Amino acid sequence: MTYSRPVTEIIRQRFSCRTYLERPIEEEKRERLREEMASLRAGPLRDALHPTGAPLRFVLVAATEQDRNALRGLGTYGFIRGASGFIVGAVGRGVEDLEGYGYALERLILLATDLGLGTCWLGGFFSRGRFADKVSATEEEQVPAVAAVGIIADLAQARNTLLRRQIRADSRLPWEKLFFKGGFGVPLGREEAGAYATPLEMVRWGPSASNKQPWRLVQDEEYWHLYLQRTAGYGRGLASALLKTADIQRLDMGIAMCHFELTARELGLRGGWVVHEPAIAKPDELTEYTVSWVGA
Repeated sequence: MTYSRPVTEIIRQRFSCRTYLERPIEEEKRERLREEMASLRAGPLRDALHPTGAPLRFVLVAATEQDRNALRGLGTYGFIRGASGFIVGAVGRGVEDLEGYGYALERLILLATDLGLGTCWLGGFFSRGRFADKVSATEEEQVPAVAAVGIIADLAQARNTLLRRQIRADSRLPWEKLFFKGGFGVPLGREEAGAYATPLEMVRWGPSASNKQPWRLVQDEEYWHLYLQRTAGYGRGLASALLKTADIQRLDMGIAMCHFELTARELGLRGGWVVHEPAIAKPDELTEYTVSWVGA
């Protein structure tokens, strides 16, 4: 993917936009988004059973009043006002399928941000109903999240929101709670991260469900192992099972992968994702291995 400016700038600029102008997105921007959607046909991981990765597909659809009514039953999602469209996708079964979906949708969201559009992640409730119908999801597919997209209604308010987000950056989880060296007991310093300090900082800036920031990374020689530090009782309880909602913290892992990879590639750091769980002791039963970046 090619952006018009540094991805670090785009990541820092992007915020959850909830109020939009009720007018269509310009055709040139819609076409650019569709071009990128067409290129995202599979997740970034492969294995013997899924040599092409988990299959993905996305569509850009115009919002209707019925769509907005559907969102009003989903808690804070009902506060979305005037979105002119939605990015809707479906993912089939495959290696790290939800992580791959989160990775791909975040790439599209960052592109929309680069195009000057507002976006908002809406995760976990869409495998059945109106949004699944829009992408013609089959019984073998999930629709784990969608994204509202449109023209930001109040640019001054948006800039103020961005400024407040930047000011609050240091209130996010600090480095010593997110990044480690050799094992979970040894925090990784910024200086020790070397060229990877910026990719790690962009992971730290990533959006996450309810701002839980569940990602943890452990450096082990040329490997950067990504772990999910689950929030107890979050997203996997009885209500989630009954509603058949997606495991949204796994989507967060895909967002972390996206920010890490795009930043690393922009800096000329070669490497790729592999599933290669190391013999590293986990701090508790809520910690799960996800994937590893191995430098080339």
